[in-house]
Amino acid sequence: MKRSPSVVYWLGNNLYLNITNRCSNNCYFCIRRFKQGVGGFNLKLSRDPSTHEVIEELQKVLNLKNWREIVFCGFGEPLERLDCLLEVARWIRKYYGKPISIRVDTNGQGLLLNRNREIITELTAAGVDKLSVSLNAHDKETYNQVCRPKSESAFDSVLAFIEEAKGKFDVEVTAVNIPEVDLSKVAKIAQQIGVKFRAREYIPGFW
Repeated sequence: MKRSPSVVYWLGNNLYLNITNRCSNNCYFCIRRFKQGVGGFNLKLSRDPSTHEVIEELQKVLNLKNWREIVFCGFGEPLERLDCLLEVARWIRKYYGKPISIRVDTNGQGLLLNRNREIITELTAAGVDKLSVSLNAHDKETYNQVCRPKSESAFDSVLAFIEEAKGKFDVEVTAVNIPEVDLSKVAKIAQQIGVKFRAREYIPGFW
């Protein structure tokens, strides 16, 4: 029997929130091009869940174990749904009685996706304390080639987002190990900005 799509799923001690399948990139290496989900969970949503639905699903599993982190990460870009993300993060901070990190795994295009909003300030105020930004390229040309963003200015905007976020969050820049990308150059970009770097291994069909 095919599993119904999951809004909430878990891997190890981390709890994940899959709040949208929309994304401003169309990366050729993205797992959703090859798989229906991860860890036995189906992450192919038929529609965006409402904020109420996300919280409802979260309530069912929040107290099952001592989670290390709650992570906004699914088969889409969570900052496509900033208001939903903020409301859920505020709910977690208000009603979850234990210390926990709230992380957003993002392509870093939050400034483009939420123009005229103080997105960094809003995320901080909602209780988000970690950002993992998928840079996935060492220059604009490579980024446009492998990530295929909707906006031509995406790469520069991602760098601006990382720059603005550093010091306000625990920020990690990541890149998938694919032939087109010079990981040492991506690591250098992260070092120059003053944030951490982590390489992600790429296995065709899974990363």
